[in-house]
Amino acid sequence: MSGSNDHIDDSARRYGNDVTGEAKAAAIAAAARRLQSGKLVAVPTETVYGLAADSTNADAIANIYRTKGRPDFNPLIVHVPHLVAARKLGVFNQLAARLAECFWPGPLTIVVPKTPDCPVAPAVTAGLDSIALRCPAHLLMQELLKVSGLFLAAPSANKSGGISPTIAAHVTRSLGNDAPMILDGGPCHNGVESTIVAVRGNVCQILRPGPVTREELETALGKAVVITDSKNVAGDKKIESPGQLSSHYAPAKPVRLNAVNVATHEYHIGFGTINGHYNLSADSDLAEAASRLFAAMHLADNSSLSCIAVAPVPDKGIGTAINDRLTRAAS
Repeated sequence: MSGSNDHIDDSARRYGNDVTGEAKAAAIAAAARRLQSGKLVAVPTETVYGLAADSTNADAIANIYRTKGRPDFNPLIVHVPHLVAARKLGVFNQLAARLAECFWPGPLTIVVPKTPDCPVAPAVTAGLDSIALRCPAHLLMQELLKVSGLFLAAPSANKSGGISPTIAAHVTRSLGNDAPMILDGGPCHNGVESTIVAVRGNVCQILRPGPVTREELETALGKAVVITDSKNVAGDKKIESPGQLSSHYAPAKPVRLNAVNVATHEYHIGFGTINGHYNLSADSDLAEAASRLFAAMHLADNSSLSCIAVAPVPDKGIGTAINDRLTRAAS
């Protein structure tokens, strides 16, 4: 059961914090056994911590939705070790293969048609004919994929709609008694969820902005990339990927954006020359700001102040991903 609070001991959990190779191997082996038996494991990636399960096990996938309180119309990303494995699940045309070759392993999720014999549980794709696939760069996650031999569905390891976790403690704080075994790989490098692109024939469309920017995609492909302009998917239009709900990544407190000045009851998240209580990047480095965004939101949400105010962040490069998360957090 995911609610067993079955953490591994500190010597095995703290991979990336001066543990021995033997402790790391023991942690990965224990996690692999749990996943193979249909249980959940919280795992680090270069983006955020994920709540992983065997993507082919319907009961395990149901446990992800149950643990997160996630709506079942919201599909999951499946993590694979390489493109060869991805082709067992999805159909990669020339454009999709080019994206994988340029950005995998890394923080890019590619949505492609499912293969006719795709083995993932139906709930993973939420009834869609497409599947969202990613090859993560985090060495611990890569090793877990190898040792377990599984394709791992792994949405962010937090309650649905809440602030995504970028350190192991965030997982415990969000999931509480429902927190499963946690592999602690230290702070996540990118700090925001992967860019998601859908490949439809010869068209590449960004469904969720992230660490891989529109400019980088267009440079790699040598062609224009479409970006979804909606803040919400409404009516009879299906959710195609995670992160498309209008209210998402949200703290418990109200959030006010583009705040240069703040009231005494507001926790101020700053950027650049606007210091605030916590500055995402005093040097106005957008990559640094992205890596610290969710950590700042956790600090603000746990402060004694009743509201959260966030300084303006330039809407360019990875700043587009930052503002996407902030807009949904404030909705």
